[in-house]
Amino acid sequence: MANTLDFIRQLPKTETHLHLEGSLPWHLLQSTHPGKYESPPASWAPDFRFRNFAHFETELLSYAANFFNSPERYHACAKAVFEDALIRNVRYIETSFASGCIDFLNLDGHAVCDAIRAAVPTELKVRIFLGIHHDGYTEKMSTVLEDALTWGNLDGIDLHGAEDVPVGDWAPSLWQRARDAGKFTKAHAGEFMGPDFIRYAIETLGVTRIEHGTRTIEDASLITLLRDRGVALDMCPISNLKLGVVPSAQAHPIRQLLDAGITCTVSTDDPISFGNHIENEYQLLADDLGFSRHDLAEVAKNGFKVALAPADWRQQQIRQIDKLLG
Repeated sequence: MANTLDFIRQLPKTETHLHLEGSLPWHLLQSTHPGKYESPPASWAPDFRFRNFAHFETELLSYAANFFNSPERYHACAKAVFEDALIRNVRYIETSFASGCIDFLNLDGHAVCDAIRAAVPTELKVRIFLGIHHDGYTEKMSTVLEDALTWGNLDGIDLHGAEDVPVGDWAPSLWQRARDAGKFTKAHAGEFMGPDFIRYAIETLGVTRIEHGTRTIEDASLITLLRDRGVALDMCPISNLKLGVVPSAQAHPIRQLLDAGITCTVSTDDPISFGNHIENEYQLLADDLGFSRHDLAEVAKNGFKVALAPADWRQQQIRQIDKLLG
């Protein structure tokens, strides 16, 4: 156990699926509201399970609403998250901030994006995404979302929110225009909705990165589609477990998907809700799914293979992982 954990800590790692609001360090929330958040959330317990997505989202948004009231607060959160990531030997992050929070809290989204970028340390590569909910293209927010495609510090857009809410007809066009503007596009899919929604994200929105994609395993033809198109899944096993997407850690399909030739990464998703660190995700793979050191290294390499970073830098990280294996 200790030797495996030491190996995990030494692995160069990525976080390719990380919500900034969901990564709010508990100590920052405590310091902002002395006496209100003395104990960590019950959801940090290993055996905790959320009742449903609404239960999870309500709790998470209550924390976010009590902290993120300015671009400066986003900067403080990002700075703490990025510093902690470096301690955990994370070298690359794709993080998102939610347009819904910008809307609800009446914040300047462009200023928030710039504040996050200003918090990035030189030792860490970070790509910033704007998360847009299925019904997020409202009269109020449409101008912001269109303008976001011109923001220099924004790397891309991502589809967020409850999967059972219909996606507006505006989405395919916005996703295409984002790519035309040089932005990268992703989508959350296959967490609570089945293979058809993953297929929609790939074939209609045109993405090649799916956040979660856990239910891909239910459709052999979808597995073939992902493999043929080189679609990667940014998976979050602990999140899937605590949200009831899988009944047990042992039932998580990441092993079968990797064996089927699908590129899978692992990330923490929303640590403030799950009480997890990136090491815990790798430890779950080892303890509950029997991943060897070689298997763990391959997952770590996948994170760098899909990273939006120069090829020579990505190869350098992969060579370091190979060297660690010996």
